[in-house]
Amino acid sequence: MLLVVSPAKNLDYESPVATELYSQPELLADSKVLMKKCKTLTPADISSLMAISDKLAGLNAARFGEWATPFTPENARQAVLAFNGDVYTGLDAKSFSDDDFTFAQQHMRILSGLYGLLRPLDLMQAYRLEMGKKLDNDRGSNLYQFWGDIITEHLNVAIAAQGDNVLINLASNEYFKAVNKKVLKAEVITPAFKDWKNGQFKMISFFAKKARGLMARYIIEHQITDLEKLKDFDVAGYQYSSELSKANDWVFTRKTLD
Repeated sequence: MLLVVSPAKNLDYESPVATELYSQPELLADSKVLMKKCKTLTPADISSLMAISDKLAGLNAARFGEWATPFTPENARQAVLAFNGDVYTGLDAKSFSDDDFTFAQQHMRILSGLYGLLRPLDLMQAYRLEMGKKLDNDRGSNLYQFWGDIITEHLNVAIAAQGDNVLINLASNEYFKAVNKKVLKAEVITPAFKDWKNGQFKMISFFAKKARGLMARYIIEHQITDLEKLKDFDVAGYQYSSELSKANDWVFTRKTLD
């Protein structure tokens, strides 16, 4: 079983690092090609491309300018500890044990606009480059065209190593769109998390994002490799709903918000 998640816009390069273990991104050569383009962008270009403030545009222009290899623990941080959004709040990798990090390294991947596909312990330098942005590059007019089937092919290698051809999609639509399902050699299970509101179950963005992280942690902590056992997920009050689930779209619901 392999699980995939999205990255986060917010980053943490300040808090203590929870492990000394690290690895290098497998698609760094492609990242270097993309970064050549990013380094040509002015703060005004970045502000327009990402629809962000001048202050944030200046920050990310500086990040692009400072981005350089080789990556070391002194100038980079493990991806699973660097990302700091809602999914990663639920994941809480800072409290992982060594066994958790080891299992996650084999069974978890992070989709990324700049790095393509990251293992949890892959070092990365700070960046912001969402997959859905239309950035002209050497391979096309957007990042989906830049990455082509590269991400999918590397997922296939990781999935083959699992031995069960199952992929748990805990990523957003924007990022999972970078995966070519026609080329992907796996059964894809996409969990959805819904909360009771105004008399019905609805997907509430903040809670759904956090729940994706909670499920990723559940898989890692319990070292789940049997797909059926994922239906036992009951963290934060969620329960599997056989009534609302369809085929490979699994729905987990709860009536009490945490």
